[in-house]
Parts: sequence; structure tokens; C-alpha cells
Amino acid sequence: MSEQFIDQAKTLRDSDAFDIQAVHDWLKAQGNDYGDDLPEVKQFSGGASNLTYHLKYADQYDNNDLILRRPPAGHKAAGAHDMKREYSIMARLKPVYPFVPKMIAFCDDQSVVGSDFYVMERMRGIIPRGNLPKGMTLSKEQARELCISVFDKLIDLHQVDYQANGLDDLGKGAGYVQRQVEGWSGRYTKSKTWNVPGFKKTMAWLQRNMPADVKTCIIHNDYRMDNVVLNPDNPGEIIGILDWEMATLGDPLMDLGGALAYWVEAGDDALMRSIRRQPSHLPGMLTRQEIVDYYCDKMGLDAKLWPFYEVFGLFRLAVIVQQIYYRYHHKQTDNPAFKNFWFFVHYLNWRCNRIIRNARNNGFK
Repeated sequence: MSEQFIDQAKTLRDSDAFDIQAVHDWLKAQGNDYGDDLPEVKQFSGGASNLTYHLKYADQYDNNDLILRRPPAGHKAAGAHDMKREYSIMARLKPVYPFVPKMIAFCDDQSVVGSDFYVMERMRGIIPRGNLPKGMTLSKEQARELCISVFDKLIDLHQVDYQANGLDDLGKGAGYVQRQVEGWSGRYTKSKTWNVPGFKKTMAWLQRNMPADVKTCIIHNDYRMDNVVLNPDNPGEIIGILDWEMATLGDPLMDLGGALAYWVEAGDDALMRSIRRQPSHLPGMLTRQEIVDYYCDKMGLDAKLWPFYEVFGLFRLAVIVQQIYYRYHHKQTDNPAFKNFWFFVHYLNWRCNRIIRNARNNGFK
């Protein structure tokens, strides 16, 4: 597979720059010998939450291809952008879930870049964003195999024995569904701006129809194809899963609901297709319903309450989008990509209401 398909960072935005010399000195203090040669620093533009940078040292040095992650500036929801927790989760998961990147070091010294941050090894590969890299194609069969492989990796994660591996403290466990409905409702209320809907109908419906947790397991909580790294020599093989910021212990169907909120099918309406961030539209990719059926069959779960998890996933996505837009609205970020996020919040509200109306005929209150 051509080198051209490997995910590459772009030019560093002035508003997201940091003191490269300070980071270099800190890395050396952690036992990494880079001499006096500073790394080349670029920035990945795919994410809309934590900031992700590529630090490339000369090939003569060990650990020369690195990723630095730090929080964005401005308003942050309580508990969000916890770099220490994200670093710790990945460091502890790596031995039992090998698709996690290798951690290098964590820094809580605010004098280095003005916030906590961590550094990890870069996983060189293809990241399937909204469109495949230019010149890369997948047959219908390859697309289907990739889709199944993506959700097999989620199933693998949900089947990790967290208790046997001493990971009981990754989350609060039982009662996850209720905590999430209440927590995300509160976050939306705090981040609401004048130009978005109140979501009161959706929040009330979620409260009325909350099921008990189907089980407790490790969940990724931000699972999408653009958080997956593919082997550049075999794009059907997944070599890494990224972005563990929100990983915890919780209900696996809530994790699947969050993942499928981002899943755009070829037959979706024009607005949904316009915000696609993964190549889920390609011929051969499973539909949302096919993924639900496949997942529940593999996990031995009942899909009859799926409308609840689907609405929750869309509502949760609306809150995430609104939290990002809140920072733009209050001039805490100048990233122009966030300018029209408020419009998408309206769209997600419409999607939720449509599912709620249809669910009345299936035993929902």
C-alpha cells in the first residue's frame, strides 16, 4: 500500500501553538535522549475536542515519532479533557487490549504548555475519515469486511474481563444508564446558547424510558471509524484504536448507540450526508440496523429497546456538538469549522423527535 495513504498532520495553527523547546526539554527529562535537535511539529485537524499534534524527531533517535495530546482552550464541561485519566486508561488497557497506543509520559507541570498533556507513540497507518485517502479504493467486499472488523474490535473491547485485570476503578459500574441520561441532560443545559432548541421533550422521554443496564463492561464512549488506524499494507486490518478520553465502565448498548449516532448511510438525507466523518456510505458498508443486529447476535443481547439507545446516542452527540459550539459562540476558539455547529444541533433534535414518535407504536412511553 502506498505511503501516500498514511494519515498525515497539517500545518500548526497559530492559536494552538505551544513552546516546542519546553516540551523538548521535558521529554529529555523523562529519559528520552534527543540531543539538542527540536522536533518538527504539525497538527492533526480531524478532532474537534482535545488537540492532537505530531512531533517528529530525526530517525537516529529512539521514540522519534510521537503524538502529543492536550485540552483545548476555553470553556470545559466538568470532568472533560482529563489528560491524566486518558493517559492512565490507555497505559493500563494496553496489556489486555493491544490496539491501544503505547504511552510515553504524562505531564501535569502547567509551566510547559499551560495545561496537562501526555505523549504517546504514533501509530503509523490509514485513518478512514470522511473520505478515503485520494487514490485509495475499497471493493464492496472489502468495505463490508472492514465494517465488520471495526465492530468486531468494539465487541472485543466489551468482552475484556475488567475485573480479572484489575480495572474495576475505570468507572462507577451499575447505574450507568441513569447517570448518563442525567449527566448529559445537565451538560446540555449548561452549554445551551440562545440559538439552539431546549431538547426538553427528548430529555423527558429518555427519563421515562430508561432501561436497566444490560451488563457492565469497558466501553470506549467515542467509537468511530476515524478513531481507527488501519495497516497501510493491508487496509482491512485494524492496528489501533485512538481517542480514549471518555472510556469508562458502562452499558455496551449505550456505547453502540453513541457510535451509531455518527454512522451515516448512503440513503440518509442530504444534511446527514454533509456531516459524514467516516466512509460509512461506501457500497458494502452495513446499515445502522444491520450493525445493531450483528452486534447483538455476537454479544447475546436483545435489540428490542434499541430506539432508546439510538435516541440517547443522538442526544449525546447533540450535547458534544453544542459544547464545542459554546466555545466558538463565546469566542474561546476561532476555529471556523465550528461556526455552524448550532444548525446541526437543531437537526439532531429533529432526528430524536422523529424516532420518539415512531417508538410510541413499540411500547415506549
